[in-house]
Amino acid sequence: MSSLQAETQSVYRHEAPATMRAVVLYKAEDEKLMSIADEDERLRAAIHVEHDVPVPKPGPGEVLVKVMAGAMNYNTLWALRRHPVSTFDRLGRFAKLDPDAVRHNLDYQIMGSDGAGVVVSVGDGVKNCQPGDNIVVFPVVFDHQSPQAIEDYLYDEKSRIWGYETNFGAFADYCLIRATQVLPKPKHLSWAEAAVLTGGNSTVYRMLVSPNGAQIKIGESVLVWGASGGIGSMAVQYALRAGATPVGIVSTEEKAELVRALGCTAVIVRPNAENNFVNADGTPNMRRLVRFRRDVLQANQGRAPDVVFEHPGRATFYASVLVAANRGRIVTCGSTTGYEHLYDNRYLWMYGKRIIGSHCASWNEAARANDLICRGVIMPELSSAFPLERFDDAVAMLNSDHVGKIAILCNASTADEGIEDMVLRNEIGERQFRIFRKKDA
Repeated sequence: MSSLQAETQSVYRHEAPATMRAVVLYKAEDEKLMSIADEDERLRAAIHVEHDVPVPKPGPGEVLVKVMAGAMNYNTLWALRRHPVSTFDRLGRFAKLDPDAVRHNLDYQIMGSDGAGVVVSVGDGVKNCQPGDNIVVFPVVFDHQSPQAIEDYLYDEKSRIWGYETNFGAFADYCLIRATQVLPKPKHLSWAEAAVLTGGNSTVYRMLVSPNGAQIKIGESVLVWGASGGIGSMAVQYALRAGATPVGIVSTEEKAELVRALGCTAVIVRPNAENNFVNADGTPNMRRLVRFRRDVLQANQGRAPDVVFEHPGRATFYASVLVAANRGRIVTCGSTTGYEHLYDNRYLWMYGKRIIGSHCASWNEAARANDLICRGVIMPELSSAFPLERFDDAVAMLNSDHVGKIAILCNASTADEGIEDMVLRNEIGERQFRIFRKKDA
């Protein structure tokens, strides 16, 4: 152990207090919030930063973590809006499925599905970490005694996304996780940089690299929607590292410059308003679709993309199926513009294309993805960082046309705190860590 690591463990090892700061949702507000038609107003009304929330205690197989930084995800917006469902409905279902989850079913919820911090205490049976360890959190809660979940958490109905479908998430001074959520913090990253990675990085690894996803190959091309966003920017990196050619889609020239700085030379700039290929009456906008296919072929040296990295959903899915190459793969992890997708099935079955559903990652996939981070192969694209008390400002940015990933500083004071390995960081070059960084980060 280096002197810096020893000093870090000495500083952060302590007994947890009885109460803490946390961003909480209240079950009693569900009906009132759903009566607010304006979604932006509903977001603001749902945010509560409290200072006297009880600190949970770890039970068997659980770990209490001092949160140094958390990170925003789109499920943060879903939870605040109570859309598509209230997360309290999820907590209730979780409690019915798993006896250990009953205490998650409270009249309040602490959100946050990405985080990095220091282990404070562990429950009985925990052997993979100890107080003082610096970790990042794998955001899937699963039953480690379930044969289905051990193979892949998606096969087990008890599995849940931490801090969204469970309680005691990352937007607090302390969080509660299971031992099966522990992964080592990359030593060359700050707390904020490490916090924004685990969920998105695991998701992209599964979508593009894993046998459960598209399994991109050298020489292929990958069309990446939202290439300047959190998962989009990592998809660009994975394509490049695999020897594939990313074709990034962004909404502005400023975003295009960021994506080019990652090494993506094929970039299509399209205003967001033009990235809806379904008319109001539910019919496809064929003129826009044909023009888009022409632009993709032109950007990709006349070739259709072998893989389409999909997450916008309803607005773009028709186009994704249309432009994919014969025998191409459309891999999807979400539907931020709507869950009901429209596409012409003839373009799928007649050309041997495949649609692959993907959701986060297995623990093994997450560990492999995290190892790539630890070795400096994949980089964080942190754009902004806000202290916990300014959570509302972070939500406003997440709800805008932002780039990269947004961190929440819980116990960390700055976005640069927590770097342990400056040797590796200097070998990579500081510029690579700051491509997306804004002044307040």
